Amino acid sequence: MTAATTQDPPAFQHHSDAAAPLGGTIGVVRAVRRRLRRRVVMVSLVLAAVLLGLFVACMVVGDYPISPQQLFASLTGRGTRATNFIVYDLRLPRVVTGMAIGLCFGMSGAIFQSMIKNPLASPDIIGITSGASASAVVAILVFGLGGFAVSGISLVGAVITAGVIYALAWRKGLAGYRLVLVGIGVAAMLASVIDYLMTRAEVNDAQVALLWLTGSLNGASNAKMVPLLVLTAVIVPLTLWAGAALSGLQLGDDTAKSIGIRVEVYRLLLILFGVALAAIATAAAGPVGFVAFVSGPIARRLTRGTGVALIPAALVGAVVVTAADFVGQHLLPMQLPVGVLTAAIGAPYLIYLLIVSNRVGNGG
Repeated sequence: MTAATTQDPPAFQHHSDAAAPLGGTIGVVRAVRRRLRRRVVMVSLVLAAVLLGLFVACMVVGDYPISPQQLFASLTGRGTRATNFIVYDLRLPRVVTGMAIGLCFGMSGAIFQSMIKNPLASPDIIGITSGASASAVVAILVFGLGGFAVSGISLVGAVITAGVIYALAWRKGLAGYRLVLVGIGVAAMLASVIDYLMTRAEVNDAQVALLWLTGSLNGASNAKMVPLLVLTAVIVPLTLWAGAALSGLQLGDDTAKSIGIRVEVYRLLLILFGVALAAIATAAAGPVGFVAFVSGPIARRLTRGTGVALIPAALVGAVVVTAADFVGQHLLPMQLPVGVLTAAIGAPYLIYLLIVSNRVGNGG
């Protein structure tokens, strides 16, 4: 009698046996998520430290070198007039602008690549920056504009181009390869417009347009830096808020809807924010090539995951632009625009990615 009462009923035994593996699986999943989150945080902190080191290097190295102590004194309001001029008027606008556009390009590329689940779907590949470039060239060569007018027109051009690409690629949904192919086609058409205008332009005007098309920080100034920082400070938090839905969108539309995600609303918001980030970065410094393209994949490799990694991608973009500009300004026999260096990094990576995609049967 006593032995019988100490044993669990058969039904309870069956329930306990079934629940134990389930609880163990949930625990493993939670442990993996915690480990991945910790890695994302650690990678982000390391990238932020690298970015801080690059900031100091860019600020102290130059034709008129200053010490880190002088830099710190100037940034804390205790610098001399000469040091303040070097820091605030000559170097700070260039360095901060480079970091901001790298952050915007990196986050924009990660959004498109994650949402469409295609590593080729970055703003500079699918034609968004081409729209900004064509608009800027028209403004420079046809209307003779400059400064903020060119930046504003390039911003509008990027938004319009993104709308055209989205409309042409939409077929009861948005397929990744269709968007990429439509974007590449639109980019080719816009490139032909740019080439036509460049061949008919005066030499001096063509040089101005070519410098803008290359992507350069030579025109960075406090007047241009402030609007860029304001727009970045507004759009980046909104992007991170909407980006919380990216993980669900990667599961497919039906699954995302089943877990309560308003698929079309969030997809449209993410596209708008991604376009806005790429557009304001292009308007500030021109189409700095391949930054948006390489930042997301590098960030995912560093975090050892296939997740979204928007913050690491943004930091990678900032590091790439800042490092490329430092190399182009100080470590080569001649000074080169930042866009030349980023293209030298990104173009081989694009070739590698296409080779790998074809090798595994995903070449399209």
